[in-house]
Amino acid sequence: MPRPTNKTELLNASKENYEKLLQMIDTMTEKELNTPFDFSGDAGKKEAHWSRDKNVRDVLIHLYEWHKLLLNFPKNNAGVTDKKQSIAFLPPEYTWKTHGAMNVMFWNRHQSTSLEDAREMFEKSHAQVMKLIEGYTNEELFTPKYFPWTGTSSLGSFCVCNTSAHYDWAMKKLKAHKRKCAKG
Repeated sequence: MPRPTNKTELLNASKENYEKLLQMIDTMTEKELNTPFDFSGDAGKKEAHWSRDKNVRDVLIHLYEWHKLLLNFPKNNAGVTDKKQSIAFLPPEYTWKTHGAMNVMFWNRHQSTSLEDAREMFEKSHAQVMKLIEGYTNEELFTPKYFPWTGTSSLGSFCVCNTSAHYDWAMKKLKAHKRKCAKG
């Protein structure tokens, strides 16, 4: 699926990938749901997230926490007209170079969260994100620098990264896990 470039494409891609992700989870076997992720033997899976996430809950929590970042971004910057006054997308103690540590912090925060609670949190935050997107015009979403607090990017780019593209990432991870379970 190509990267969305307008509001309609963004809403459609987000809805479609969200539904595909939930359907994938709903059709996972008990073995797939209960077997811890282990990609240590896969040479091509060296990014930190391959070793960080151990189960479906961890993936859903990751998506949920990034939804929260997205939901707070416009709220934190309401009324900001000068980039110098803007509040960054990431929490102040993190940068784009150190956001991996933030992801580990999210992971640690939710080790006692159940899969059922994680799914409920994810479903609720997805609905909130879709409502957020619906509240903006195509121009507001996809014009770079439309809001001073998005830097050189567009708000829509942040939305794509935290919805359709992120859901695609999650599905790829779950597919890889399902393949490993089928082999072993």
